[in-house]
Amino acid sequence: MNLNVVLPFASSALSFLFFVMLIDQWRERRRPYQLVWAIGMLWYGLSAGTEWIGSAVGWSEPLYKAWYLIGAIWVAGWLGLGTVYLLARTRFGFAFAVSLFLAGLFTALTQSRYEYSQSGDAPIVYFLVAMGLAGGIVILSLRRSPRWPTLAAVAIVGGSIVSAVMVGAVTLPAPGWVVDPVTHIPTGELFPGYIRLLTPFFNITGAFALSLGAIYSAYIFMPKRRVIRYEIRLDRGAGALIRNLLVAPVAITVNLIASLPGTVGAFLDGTINSRIPATILIAVGGIIPAVTSGLNRFGATSGFFVGELLGVVFLFAGFLVSIEVFREVRIPFTKVILWHRTAEEPS
Repeated sequence: MNLNVVLPFASSALSFLFFVMLIDQWRERRRPYQLVWAIGMLWYGLSAGTEWIGSAVGWSEPLYKAWYLIGAIWVAGWLGLGTVYLLARTRFGFAFAVSLFLAGLFTALTQSRYEYSQSGDAPIVYFLVAMGLAGGIVILSLRRSPRWPTLAAVAIVGGSIVSAVMVGAVTLPAPGWVVDPVTHIPTGELFPGYIRLLTPFFNITGAFALSLGAIYSAYIFMPKRRVIRYEIRLDRGAGALIRNLLVAPVAITVNLIASLPGTVGAFLDGTINSRIPATILIAVGGIIPAVTSGLNRFGATSGFFVGELLGVVFLFAGFLVSIEVFREVRIPFTKVILWHRTAEEPS
Protein backbone atom coordinates (compact mmCIF):
# COMPACT_ATOMS: atom_id res chain seq x y z
CA MET A 1 0.00 0.00 0.00
CA ASN A 2 1.42 3.35 -1.09
CA LEU A 3 0.69 5.86 1.70
CA ASN A 4 1.60 8.72 -0.65
CA VAL A 5 -1.51 7.75 -2.61
CA VAL A 6 -3.82 6.66 0.22
CA LEU A 7 -3.29 9.61 2.60
CA PRO A 8 -3.88 12.43 0.05
CA PHE A 9 -6.88 10.57 -1.35
CA ALA A 10 -8.41 10.32 2.14
CA SER A 11 -7.67 14.00 2.82
CA SER A 12 -9.20 15.04 -0.49
CA ALA A 13 -12.34 12.90 -0.12
CA LEU A 14 -13.03 14.10 3.43
CA SER A 15 -12.37 17.72 2.44
CA PHE A 16 -14.85 17.53 -0.44
CA LEU A 17 -17.47 15.95 1.85
CA PHE A 18 -16.90 18.76 4.32
CA PHE A 19 -17.14 21.31 1.49
CA VAL A 20 -20.50 19.94 0.36
CA MET A 21 -21.90 20.00 3.91
CA LEU A 22 -20.74 23.57 4.46
CA ILE A 23 -22.26 24.74 1.18
CA ASP A 24 -25.51 22.99 2.12
CA GLN A 25 -25.52 24.71 5.51
CA TRP A 26 -24.72 28.06 3.90
CA ARG A 27 -27.68 27.67 1.54
CA GLU A 28 -29.88 27.19 4.60
CA ARG A 29 -28.47 29.86 6.93
CA ARG A 30 -26.53 32.28 4.70
CA ARG A 31 -23.75 32.93 7.21
CA PRO A 32 -20.69 34.40 5.44
CA TYR A 33 -18.19 32.41 7.50
CA GLN A 34 -19.76 29.16 6.28
CA LEU A 35 -19.28 30.19 2.64
CA VAL A 36 -15.67 31.27 3.23
CA TRP A 37 -14.87 28.07 5.14
CA ALA A 38 -16.47 26.12 2.29
CA ILE A 39 -14.14 27.81 -0.19
CA GLY A 40 -11.21 27.01 2.11
CA MET A 41 -12.20 23.35 2.26
CA LEU A 42 -12.60 23.29 -1.52
CA TRP A 43 -8.98 24.44 -1.80
CA TYR A 44 -7.99 21.82 0.79
CA GLY A 45 -9.65 19.07 -1.24
CA LEU A 46 -8.20 20.24 -4.56
CA SER A 47 -4.71 20.55 -3.09
CA ALA A 48 -4.80 17.05 -1.61
CA GLY A 49 -6.28 15.86 -4.91
CA THR A 50 -3.25 17.13 -6.83
CA GLU A 51 -1.02 15.19 -4.41
CA TRP A 52 -3.07 12.05 -4.94
CA ILE A 53 -2.90 12.35 -8.73
CA GLY A 54 0.79 13.22 -8.68
CA SER A 55 1.62 10.25 -6.45
CA ALA A 56 -0.60 7.81 -8.34
CA VAL A 57 -0.05 8.85 -11.95
CA GLY A 58 2.93 11.18 -11.99
CA TRP A 59 3.63 14.88 -11.66
CA SER A 60 3.55 17.52 -14.40
CA GLU A 61 4.26 21.23 -14.38
CA PRO A 62 0.56 22.30 -14.42
CA LEU A 63 -0.25 19.87 -11.61
CA TYR A 64 2.77 21.01 -9.59
CA LYS A 65 1.80 24.67 -10.04
CA ALA A 66 -1.79 23.94 -8.99
CA TRP A 67 -0.55 22.08 -5.91
CA TYR A 68 1.63 24.96 -4.79
CA LEU A 69 -0.84 27.73 -5.56
CA ILE A 70 -3.85 26.09 -3.93
CA GLY A 71 -2.22 24.19 -1.08
CA ALA A 72 0.85 26.19 -0.11
CA ILE A 73 -0.72 29.63 -0.59
CA TRP A 74 -4.52 29.63 -0.55
CA VAL A 75 -5.77 27.02 1.94
CA ALA A 76 -4.67 28.50 5.26
CA GLY A 77 -5.55 32.06 4.28
CA TRP A 78 -9.13 31.21 3.31
CA LEU A 79 -9.77 29.03 6.37
CA GLY A 80 -8.41 31.81 8.57
CA LEU A 81 -10.67 34.32 6.82
CA GLY A 82 -13.66 32.15 7.72
CA THR A 83 -12.73 32.50 11.38
CA VAL A 84 -12.38 36.26 10.90
CA TYR A 85 -16.00 36.44 9.74
CA LEU A 86 -17.13 34.19 12.59
CA LEU A 87 -15.51 36.54 15.13
CA ALA A 88 -16.35 39.75 13.27
CA ARG A 89 -18.30 41.20 16.21
CA THR A 90 -15.56 40.58 18.77
CA ARG A 91 -12.21 42.21 19.50
CA PHE A 92 -10.44 39.56 17.43
CA GLY A 93 -9.47 42.23 14.90
CA PHE A 94 -6.53 43.20 17.11
CA ALA A 95 -5.21 39.62 17.11
CA PHE A 96 -5.66 39.35 13.35
CA ALA A 97 -3.74 42.59 12.88
CA VAL A 98 -0.91 41.14 14.96
CA SER A 99 -0.95 38.00 12.79
CA LEU A 100 -0.61 40.15 9.66
CA PHE A 101 2.30 42.06 11.16
CA LEU A 102 4.05 38.85 12.21
CA ALA A 103 3.46 37.33 8.77
CA GLY A 104 5.06 40.33 7.08
CA LEU A 105 7.95 40.35 9.54
CA PHE A 106 8.56 36.60 9.21
CA THR A 107 8.47 36.91 5.42
CA ALA A 108 11.23 39.51 5.53
CA LEU A 109 13.25 37.50 8.07
CA THR A 110 12.87 34.32 6.01
CA GLN A 111 14.46 36.04 3.02
CA SER A 112 17.32 37.41 5.10
CA ARG A 113 17.97 33.93 6.50
CA TYR A 114 17.59 31.76 3.38
CA GLU A 115 18.23 34.31 0.59
CA TYR A 116 15.85 32.83 -1.97
CA SER A 117 16.86 33.64 -5.50
CA GLN A 118 14.76 36.03 -7.60
CA SER A 119 13.18 37.62 -4.54
CA GLY A 120 13.93 41.19 -5.55
CA ASP A 121 12.05 43.75 -3.48
CA ALA A 122 9.28 41.26 -2.64
CA PRO A 123 10.18 40.91 1.09
CA ILE A 124 10.01 44.68 1.59
CA VAL A 125 6.81 45.01 -0.43
CA TYR A 126 5.09 42.17 1.44
CA PHE A 127 6.15 43.61 4.79
CA LEU A 128 4.85 47.09 3.92
CA VAL A 129 1.55 45.63 2.67
CA ALA A 130 1.20 43.64 5.90
CA MET A 131 1.94 46.74 7.98
CA GLY A 132 -0.62 48.82 6.09
CA LEU A 133 -3.34 46.19 6.40
CA ALA A 134 -2.58 45.60 10.08
CA GLY A 135 -2.74 49.32 10.80
CA GLY A 136 -6.06 49.67 8.99
CA ILE A 137 -7.59 46.75 10.87
CA VAL A 138 -6.40 48.13 14.22
CA ILE A 139 -8.01 51.50 13.49
CA LEU A 140 -11.29 49.91 12.43
CA SER A 141 -11.25 47.59 15.46
CA LEU A 142 -10.68 50.52 17.81
CA ARG A 143 -13.72 52.21 16.31
CA ARG A 144 -15.69 48.94 16.67
CA SER A 145 -16.34 49.13 12.94
CA PRO A 146 -17.86 46.00 11.39
CA ARG A 147 -15.77 46.66 8.27
CA TRP A 148 -12.50 45.23 9.57
CA PRO A 149 -13.32 41.72 8.25
CA THR A 150 -13.92 43.32 4.84
CA LEU A 151 -10.37 44.68 4.88
CA ALA A 152 -9.11 41.22 5.84
CA ALA A 153 -11.10 39.77 2.93
CA VAL A 154 -9.57 42.31 0.55
CA ALA A 155 -6.14 41.10 1.67
CA ILE A 156 -6.91 37.40 1.14
CA VAL A 157 -8.93 37.74 -2.07
CA GLY A 158 -6.53 40.25 -3.57
CA GLY A 159 -3.53 38.17 -2.57
CA SER A 160 -5.14 35.07 -4.08
CA ILE A 161 -5.64 36.83 -7.42
CA VAL A 162 -2.10 38.21 -7.47
CA SER A 163 -0.60 34.85 -6.53
CA ALA A 164 -2.60 33.10 -9.27
CA VAL A 165 -1.19 35.51 -11.85
CA MET A 166 2.34 35.03 -10.52
CA VAL A 167 2.20 31.24 -10.47
CA GLY A 168 0.49 31.05 -13.84
CA ALA A 169 3.09 33.29 -15.50
CA VAL A 170 6.27 31.79 -14.04
CA THR A 171 8.42 29.44 -16.10
CA LEU A 172 9.89 26.62 -14.03
CA PRO A 173 13.13 24.76 -14.75
CA ALA A 174 12.72 21.34 -16.38
CA PRO A 175 11.02 19.00 -15.67
CA GLY A 176 8.68 21.58 -14.09
CA TRP A 177 8.24 19.81 -10.75
CA VAL A 178 10.29 18.39 -7.89
CA VAL A 179 9.70 15.87 -5.10
CA ASP A 180 11.79 14.82 -2.13
CA PRO A 181 14.11 12.04 -3.37
CA VAL A 182 13.45 9.92 -0.27
CA THR A 183 9.76 10.46 0.59
CA HIS A 184 8.61 11.44 -2.95
CA ILE A 185 6.53 14.24 -1.43
CA PRO A 186 6.48 17.50 -3.45
CA THR A 187 8.36 20.57 -2.24
CA GLY A 188 8.35 24.16 -3.46
CA GLU A 189 12.03 24.40 -4.36
CA LEU A 190 11.53 25.17 -8.06
CA PHE A 191 9.57 28.37 -7.48
CA PRO A 192 11.39 31.74 -7.46
CA GLY A 193 11.76 33.59 -4.19
CA TYR A 194 9.06 36.19 -4.80
CA ILE A 195 6.51 33.35 -5.01
CA ARG A 196 7.94 31.22 -2.20
CA LEU A 197 7.75 34.21 0.13
CA LEU A 198 3.99 34.36 -0.37
CA THR A 199 3.60 31.13 1.60
CA PRO A 200 4.64 32.46 5.03
CA PHE A 201 2.60 35.60 4.34
CA PHE A 202 -0.58 33.57 3.76
CA ASN A 203 0.11 30.61 6.03
CA ILE A 204 1.11 32.51 9.17
CA THR A 205 -1.84 34.86 8.82
CA GLY A 206 -4.30 32.05 8.06
CA ALA A 207 -3.04 29.46 10.55
CA PHE A 208 -2.79 32.11 13.27
CA ALA A 209 -6.33 33.32 12.61
CA LEU A 210 -7.78 29.80 12.43
CA SER A 211 -6.01 28.37 15.49
CA LEU A 212 -5.83 31.44 17.73
CA GLY A 213 -9.33 32.41 16.65
CA ALA A 214 -10.59 29.01 17.76
CA ILE A 215 -8.86 29.37 21.13
CA TYR A 216 -10.22 32.90 21.51
CA SER A 217 -13.71 31.67 20.67
CA ALA A 218 -13.36 28.99 23.37
CA TYR A 219 -12.30 31.72 25.80
CA ILE A 220 -15.39 33.79 24.96
CA PHE A 221 -17.79 30.94 25.74
CA MET A 222 -16.06 29.23 28.68
CA PRO A 223 -17.11 30.01 32.26
CA LYS A 224 -14.50 32.69 32.91
CA ARG A 225 -12.55 33.68 35.95
CA ARG A 226 -11.16 37.18 35.38
CA VAL A 227 -7.92 37.46 37.32
CA ILE A 228 -6.73 40.44 35.27
CA ARG A 229 -9.22 42.98 33.97
CA TYR A 230 -8.85 45.35 31.04
CA GLU A 231 -11.10 47.58 28.95
CA ILE A 232 -10.30 48.86 25.48
CA ARG A 233 -12.12 52.17 25.04
CA LEU A 234 -11.36 55.29 23.03
CA ASP A 235 -12.90 57.69 25.57
CA ARG A 236 -10.32 56.97 28.30
CA GLY A 237 -7.42 58.77 26.65
CA ALA A 238 -4.45 57.61 24.60
CA GLY A 239 -2.40 56.51 27.63
CA ALA A 240 -5.11 54.26 29.02
CA LEU A 241 -5.82 52.86 25.57
CA ILE A 242 -2.17 51.91 24.99
CA ARG A 243 -1.89 50.36 28.46
CA ASN A 244 -5.01 48.25 27.95
CA LEU A 245 -3.89 47.14 24.49
CA LEU A 246 -0.61 45.96 26.01
CA VAL A 247 -2.33 44.30 28.96
CA ALA A 248 -5.01 42.55 26.86
CA PRO A 249 -2.89 39.64 25.51
CA VAL A 250 -1.52 38.91 28.98
CA ALA A 251 -4.95 39.25 30.59
CA ILE A 252 -6.62 36.90 28.09
CA THR A 253 -3.88 34.30 28.53
CA VAL A 254 -3.96 34.44 32.34
CA ASN A 255 -7.76 34.51 32.50
CA LEU A 256 -7.99 31.58 30.09
CA ILE A 257 -5.65 29.47 32.23
CA ALA A 258 -7.48 30.47 35.41
CA SER A 259 -10.79 29.49 33.78
CA LEU A 260 -9.69 25.98 32.81
CA PRO A 261 -10.71 24.26 36.11
CA GLY A 262 -14.25 25.65 35.82
CA THR A 263 -14.39 24.65 32.17
CA VAL A 264 -13.33 21.09 32.99
CA GLY A 265 -16.01 20.98 35.68
CA ALA A 266 -18.65 22.17 33.20
CA PHE A 267 -17.52 19.50 30.76
CA LEU A 268 -17.79 16.75 33.38
CA ASP A 269 -21.29 17.76 34.49
CA GLY A 270 -22.52 18.21 30.90
CA THR A 271 -23.20 21.95 30.99
CA ILE A 272 -20.33 23.09 28.78
CA ASN A 273 -21.12 25.22 25.74
CA SER A 274 -20.64 23.11 22.60
CA ARG A 275 -18.47 25.80 21.05
CA ILE A 276 -15.68 25.14 23.55
CA PRO A 277 -14.79 21.52 22.62
CA ALA A 278 -15.55 22.38 19.00
CA THR A 279 -13.12 25.26 18.89
CA ILE A 280 -10.42 23.25 20.66
CA LEU A 281 -10.70 20.59 17.95
CA ILE A 282 -10.55 23.30 15.28
CA ALA A 283 -7.44 24.82 16.88
CA VAL A 284 -5.72 21.42 16.81
CA GLY A 285 -6.84 20.96 13.21
CA GLY A 286 -5.22 24.25 12.29
CA ILE A 287 -1.99 23.73 14.19
CA ILE A 288 -1.07 20.23 12.96
CA PRO A 289 -0.93 20.94 9.19
CA ALA A 290 0.66 24.34 9.87
CA VAL A 291 3.52 22.56 11.64
CA THR A 292 3.94 19.78 9.08
CA SER A 293 3.74 22.15 6.09
CA GLY A 294 6.30 24.38 7.78
CA LEU A 295 8.59 21.40 8.23
CA ASN A 296 8.04 20.49 4.58
CA ARG A 297 9.20 23.95 3.61
CA PHE A 298 12.48 23.39 5.43
CA GLY A 299 13.14 19.90 4.10
CA ALA A 300 11.45 17.62 6.66
CA THR A 301 8.77 16.15 4.39
CA SER A 302 7.96 12.77 5.97
CA GLY A 303 5.02 13.98 8.09
CA PHE A 304 3.43 16.23 5.47
CA PHE A 305 0.65 13.93 4.20
CA VAL A 306 -0.09 12.61 7.72
CA GLY A 307 -0.43 16.15 9.09
CA GLU A 308 -2.66 17.12 6.20
CA LEU A 309 -5.07 14.24 6.91
CA LEU A 310 -5.07 14.83 10.68
CA GLY A 311 -5.78 18.50 10.04
CA VAL A 312 -8.96 17.89 8.06
CA VAL A 313 -10.09 15.17 10.51
CA PHE A 314 -9.84 17.53 13.49
CA LEU A 315 -11.37 20.46 11.58
CA PHE A 316 -14.31 18.31 10.47
CA ALA A 317 -14.82 16.96 14.00
CA GLY A 318 -14.74 20.47 15.44
CA PHE A 319 -17.29 21.86 13.02
CA LEU A 320 -19.61 18.89 13.53
CA VAL A 321 -19.52 19.40 17.29
CA SER A 322 -20.28 23.12 17.03
CA ILE A 323 -23.95 24.05 16.99
CA GLU A 324 -22.88 27.45 15.66
CA VAL A 325 -22.11 25.76 12.34
CA PHE A 326 -24.07 22.51 12.42
CA ARG A 327 -27.32 22.54 14.38
CA GLU A 328 -28.42 19.67 12.21
CA VAL A 329 -26.74 17.20 9.91
CA ARG A 330 -28.72 16.12 6.87
CA ILE A 331 -28.18 14.54 3.50
CA PRO A 332 -26.82 17.52 1.53
CA PHE A 333 -29.32 19.49 -0.58
CA THR A 334 -32.26 17.50 0.80
CA LYS A 335 -34.61 17.82 3.76
CA VAL A 336 -33.59 14.42 5.15
CA ILE A 337 -32.23 15.15 8.63
CA LEU A 338 -29.79 12.59 10.00
CA TRP A 339 -29.19 14.30 13.34
CA HIS A 340 -30.42 17.45 15.07
CA ARG A 341 -29.50 19.37 18.20
CA THR A 342 -31.25 22.37 19.72
CA ALA A 343 -29.27 25.41 20.76
CA GLU A 344 -29.80 24.64 24.45
CA GLU A 345 -28.67 21.02 24.26
CA PRO A 346 -25.13 20.42 25.62
CA SER A 347 -22.66 18.69 23.38
